[in-house]
Amino acid sequence: MAEEKKVDYALVNRLVLKMLEPPTFGWYVLLGICLLSVGIGAFCWSRQILYGIGASGKSHPAMWGFYITTFVFWVGIAHSGTLISAVLYLYRAKFRMPIYRLAEAMTVFAVLTAGLFPVIHLGRPWFFYWLMPYPNQMALWPNFRSPLLWDVFAVSTYLTISATFFIVGLIPDIAVARDAAKTKFRKILYSICSLGWRGSYTQWKHYTSAYLLFAAFATPLVVSVHSVVSWDFAVSIVPGWHATIFPPYFVAGAIFSGVAMVITLIIPLRKVYGLEALVTEKHFDAMSKLILVTSGVVGYSYLTEFYSAWWSNNPFERYQFWFRPFGHYAWAFWIMFTCNVILPLLLWIKPLRTHIGFLFVLSIFINIGMWFERFNIILQSLSRDFLPAQWGGYNISWTDYGILFGSFGWFGMWMVIFIKFFPSVAITEIKEILPAPKRHGGGEDH
Repeated sequence: MAEEKKVDYALVNRLVLKMLEPPTFGWYVLLGICLLSVGIGAFCWSRQILYGIGASGKSHPAMWGFYITTFVFWVGIAHSGTLISAVLYLYRAKFRMPIYRLAEAMTVFAVLTAGLFPVIHLGRPWFFYWLMPYPNQMALWPNFRSPLLWDVFAVSTYLTISATFFIVGLIPDIAVARDAAKTKFRKILYSICSLGWRGSYTQWKHYTSAYLLFAAFATPLVVSVHSVVSWDFAVSIVPGWHATIFPPYFVAGAIFSGVAMVITLIIPLRKVYGLEALVTEKHFDAMSKLILVTSGVVGYSYLTEFYSAWWSNNPFERYQFWFRPFGHYAWAFWIMFTCNVILPLLLWIKPLRTHIGFLFVLSIFINIGMWFERFNIILQSLSRDFLPAQWGGYNISWTDYGILFGSFGWFGMWMVIFIKFFPSVAITEIKEILPAPKRHGGGEDH
């Protein structure tokens, strides 16, 4: 079994640096698929700019559609990186070591993806700078009471801290890649990115202090950023949105979907590059348990929403939560409930928590379910407001599908490039939990 294979410093270096070897034909094919999907998304967006926002499926009363749904989805995906890299680091959880680097990269690229959607949603993206509070000749300031403006501050702050945390953690591993680089281009690239790292005592002292500081600073972001995103809904009076449960509900859902995305990414990477000795069944078992916990919180939140609506004696809330499972969009509700609540219950079966094929399929279903969760919250509530005369639907267009497809290509493009040019598995932190090499042992240990 993979867990029984002896892991030492030399094996860690060899396995991780092997991933940085010159790209193969398969890598170019995967990058080409991502670029093609980005091109499809860009074409759909340019068509929307040319013909107006009506090119999408948005229509009264459902003026928030695929774009805000996908925005919340990608912000949620980004949260797992901070959880695994920062929170679990503070708790000294060893199972984070082989997976946290990929989770951190996922965080940065998911935030970059999420940040596109408020701009796309504007319809006239060239006016995006109006959201920025700065002195201008028109003496206009954004409305600080608008939750959409809160998103600007929350996402930009989260991107800044996450990117800094990510880059700081990369420095020692980039230095390892620099010393092993075989081409002039990579030697120059890694020499610049390693910022003169030599592994001295002074450098390690400042590095560990800085990393601990960033971890402590980033931890509150797990709660605060997605809580701010949830306030986009909770501060309104729309039936199904005006609820105090939204912040913890959204945070749990974000961690739930983020861990699932980590599993979706790490399993193919593990198989292609032979990382079974580093990413073992124990790591998948720990991530499965984390999915079980967050799935339980998400399921509890669903039930709490129905319970609160029933006992609120509010006819609008009662109707909204009857409409979700039995109305026109009932299919979306049951996809969400099945993927997020029912299927994860299978992880109570211990062998399935370490069954790689099952976990890969389950992680995909979870992310499908979490996208539909946001779809249910947004579309169902907006299509059934207070007045029946204002009720309507959402006519999904191929522009919506194209931009959604393009967002996955955009995210995948950055991940594929990162995996080939930078260490996507932490070298130095894995070595920290290994036995020290024998000083006079000879061979690989030496």
